[in-house]
Amino acid sequence: WHRRRLPPPSIVFLSSPPPSASLFPCPQRQSARQSTARLITAPQGDDEEVRTLLVSSRRKSKTKPNGKKPPPEEKKQYLELEYTKIRVVDFDLKELVVLPREIDLNEWLASNTTTFFNLINLQYSTISEFCTGDTCQAMNACNTIYYWYDERGKKTKCTAPQYVDFVMSLCQKLVTDEEIFPTKYGKEFPNSFESLVKKICRYLFHVLAHLYWAHFKETVALELQGHLNTLYAHFIVFVREFNLVDPKETCIMDDLSEVLCTPAPPPAPA
Repeated sequence: WHRRRLPPPSIVFLSSPPPSASLFPCPQRQSARQSTARLITAPQGDDEEVRTLLVSSRRKSKTKPNGKKPPPEEKKQYLELEYTKIRVVDFDLKELVVLPREIDLNEWLASNTTTFFNLINLQYSTISEFCTGDTCQAMNACNTIYYWYDERGKKTKCTAPQYVDFVMSLCQKLVTDEEIFPTKYGKEFPNSFESLVKKICRYLFHVLAHLYWAHFKETVALELQGHLNTLYAHFIVFVREFNLVDPKETCIMDDLSEVLCTPAPPPAPA
């Protein structure tokens, strides 16, 4: 067994990707990093920190200042049974993420993280033409808006495509950095490796959450909801297994996670 040739445990979700995107079979971690599905180029500042800010509490109040009740909360289409039951695979995803006994933990994290970056970038590319500065003026999901903070701490309310540009470029920069994600035999992972993996996973979760919240209708129109559901469930099971994303960060999608991360019951006997 060669430590630097560990094949990532990826699932190929998109059997028929759109012409604008290229699919990643990811035969090796190194080759996976050298290719990127429709990499989105971002403006400078890809090392900037991202923080989240919940929508102000006044929006959560039962009545508006003028005494009128707010409009009813929008129904979450992605929670309807006819959509949640659609998966690419139906088996316990935990079996895919558990660390094999003979594999180094950092190697396993690197392989999976690189694969998830490629697949989530590819999934976003399928609806990117619908995610514009006009349709998505803020990077939001449920009751959360994600803001971008630059190196000087200046807060910027980005449009969703701008935010995703920053996130994908930052992730690409990290996973292709030999000092952080080494591919050569004998090269050790840095002490900061786990914290950087957590950072990447947190950003990727933001993108997945936005896909469900703002672009699920387009995903259904493209008949890709099964791919998105399987990718999301696989990702959530992975980050939970290794405590890579704070539950306070992912709680906005707990209703969906509970449905998708529960193994499907076996089919009834004929």
